[in-house]
Amino acid sequence: MPSFAATDKGILPDRMIAELANAGGIVTAREFASDQIQPASLDLRLGNVAYRVRASFLPGPHATVGRRIADLKLHEIPLSNGAVLETGCVYIVPLLESLALPTDVSASANPKSSTGRLDIFTRVIADSMRGFDRIEAGYRGPLYAEISPRTFPVLVREGSRLSQIRFRRGHAVLDAAAHNQLHSAERLVDNPDADVSQGVAVGVDLAGLGPDKLVGYRAKRHTGLIDVERRDGYAVLDFWEPITARSERNLILDPDEFYILASKEAVQVPPDHAAEMVPFDPLVGEFRVHYAGFFDPGFGYAGAGGKGSRAVLEVRSREVPFILEHGQIVGRLVYEKMLAQPEKLYGQGIGSNYQAQSLKLSKHFKS
Repeated sequence: MPSFAATDKGILPDRMIAELANAGGIVTAREFASDQIQPASLDLRLGNVAYRVRASFLPGPHATVGRRIADLKLHEIPLSNGAVLETGCVYIVPLLESLALPTDVSASANPKSSTGRLDIFTRVIADSMRGFDRIEAGYRGPLYAEISPRTFPVLVREGSRLSQIRFRRGHAVLDAAAHNQLHSAERLVDNPDADVSQGVAVGVDLAGLGPDKLVGYRAKRHTGLIDVERRDGYAVLDFWEPITARSERNLILDPDEFYILASKEAVQVPPDHAAEMVPFDPLVGEFRVHYAGFFDPGFGYAGAGGKGSRAVLEVRSREVPFILEHGQIVGRLVYEKMLAQPEKLYGQGIGSNYQAQSLKLSKHFKS
């Protein structure tokens, strides 16, 4: 296992993730792909079968996911040759990776950026766990992905990667003083008046980008399917309606519609930290922002080819229409220490798709 000093706290970087796997802390049914380990996370791969279930669930402290699948499954879908997951349905897929964590290492999961930008609602569940996307220290057992496409039907297959997992030792989220200190040293955001005390406050840009004053995209209904492995394969206008800025610099979110917007601020993540986008305040609006919240070390960082990058926001309104205003705070980028700097940063020759981004759809759509 990776060696730690007694007081070491933080997220495991790429090198330590590989060491954890080599020591048996991560068990896989198939050899890792060459690009599967990211600077501060590991991509998780779908196994060879999906179970269509009646409803989402948590196993609870006295049950396994396998037992709940047996109770709730409607049918099995082999993924070896690919299969379409339909919108509005819930699927459980055993992952190729399972865990045998040390007693001082826990994990958390999140959808990959491209998964969130396709409006694929994805969560990781594990045996006896009380919450989604959280794996307790010392957990030994299988992992499963809960998948529910919300807007587009998607084609997946064994080995497809929709989720990622971070491993951490202890609690290393920065407090208010540490956030302010890091911002003073590294300038985490390009707004000189930004609130960084509890993480960088992120607002939405509704002034418009480029000559067309584009503010975002609204997903179309009743489209064709999207193959999650196909890159640069789909015309934007077949799936998305571009939205341009209004003179009032606001946007009415229609209930149950899905939007891709951009942050007003350009942010960066220094090499010795990772970050996660969290909701700003559930009481300020009836909408959900950011399915995929992990930001790797080097995101937007000048030394990794960044100069600051906008955060792309995946936004879905809930039961009622809601007006977003330009600059309205919709999330916070909360920073956490790394146990060590990764060998490669986000954007440095590892196939990073969203470095130096502004407003960008997922990698599946033609530029």
